[in-house]
Amino acid sequence: MSIDLDAVGRTAGPVSASWDSKDALLYALGVGAGQDDPLSELELTTENSEGIEQQVLPVYAVVVTQKTKGLHVPSGDIDRTKLVHAEQELILHQPLPVEGSAQLSSKVTGIFDKGSGALVSTEIEAVDDAGKPLFTTRSAAFIRGEGGFGGDRGPSSEWAAPDRKPDHSINVTIRPDQALLYRLSGDRNPLHADPKFAAKGGFSKPILHGMCTYGVTARVISRAVGVDGNSFASIYGRFSKPVLPGETLTVNVWSDGKTHLFQTSDSSGDVVLDRGVLTTR
Repeated sequence: MSIDLDAVGRTAGPVSASWDSKDALLYALGVGAGQDDPLSELELTTENSEGIEQQVLPVYAVVVTQKTKGLHVPSGDIDRTKLVHAEQELILHQPLPVEGSAQLSSKVTGIFDKGSGALVSTEIEAVDDAGKPLFTTRSAAFIRGEGGFGGDRGPSSEWAAPDRKPDHSINVTIRPDQALLYRLSGDRNPLHADPKFAAKGGFSKPILHGMCTYGVTARVISRAVGVDGNSFASIYGRFSKPVLPGETLTVNVWSDGKTHLFQTSDSSGDVVLDRGVLTTR
């Protein structure tokens, strides 16, 4: 057993993070903004279009935490070829600015025994320069082969797709080079670019970043239901199957007031992002 069960409760930070207009633009391109029509999402992809104010996709907040050094909390000697992103939640306490700075602190909140592997949960809190809460992220990583230690299986949640047709069903094609573009926002994990590294993890070729699937999904839902950075409140999703670049995804959305349930599926019909919930203010 190489996972360190005593890591629960350990913290890192606070550390400083900052981002600017260019970071926001590159991220938007990395999750497909303007891909189908270069003129359709200029508020995300340009900073100097007449009459259009630049916006940042709220889910970029998660990327800020991922690329900030000093937040990693050691939880054992883990084989990264066996680690996959399992869950991701973002809660915005105030709108994310196009450019800004924050203080980030992280904490390991749980290590759960899933039998075939271990689930390591982490929470990151961000406060703005005035000390006010800016956003909270909660993520979970699944590590194959690290389960079976007799621990708690962790909390379970109720979720079911409504028994009716989706209010929105959006098809979106992932470019063959999408992972190469997305990695420039900070996640340089070779699993998404290096064929030999991907093969060690049991994949036929490099897979798309889970957070790219997450960002693409959040972007197309926001457009479909009319959510912007001021009205976006939170998003949660569970990664259920890797996505290969070049895939066509379908995002199904069931809306009920300020709550939007969603599932993202690949071209075979398999769900790749499950139990999705996006809320608005």
